Amino acid sequence: MAHASSFDPKAVERTMAELIRALGLDPGSEPELVDTPARVTAMYAEIFSGLSAPDPDLATFPRPASTGEDLVVVRDIPFYSLCVHHFVPFFGRATIAYLPGESLIGISGLPRVLEHYARRPQLQERLGAEVAEHLNRALEPRGVAVILAARHLCMEMRGIRKPGLVETRTLRGTLADPAWAGVLPAASGDPDAHPPHP
Repeated sequence: MAHASSFDPKAVERTMAELIRALGLDPGSEPELVDTPARVTAMYAEIFSGLSAPDPDLATFPRPASTGEDLVVVRDIPFYSLCVHHFVPFFGRATIAYLPGESLIGISGLPRVLEHYARRPQLQERLGAEVAEHLNRALEPRGVAVILAARHLCMEMRGIRKPGLVETRTLRGTLADPAWAGVLPAASGDPDAHPPHP
């Protein structure tokens, strides 16, 4: 569900200019900084667009009776988001699967939902849950799985300063049954092996 839009570009630009000065930087002696507040404002408007954008309108189709117990899986979907705690990126790959009820979704709908919820300050765990709940509302499937594997720069750039791949699995409905555990694919490996594309 979209948040009420309260993005104030003038306030963001003004605050960024104040932050630059508070860090002891001087745009007067470093001309590269002069346009930085405007550039950062435009960047935030783009990467936080999920806060105000309407929920994706997903195309659905009746499920043919012949599909039976077929599991629909889209793997290796790249995503980028910003950690809500430190405002630095986390990024990786997603696998989204669902066991259809009466409806199927257009294949591009799954990455579209992921992108929508990633474009805001996020927790990886919440991102998976929001995607799963959106698909539950839109499709009423028998089960949903959202598997995310991501690198977190808040862990790599600061604090412990160690790399690591964080995997979360959000399982709903039938796919939460342990019997499906061996069927659901693992998340993709290290994002460096297949760099995500914006």
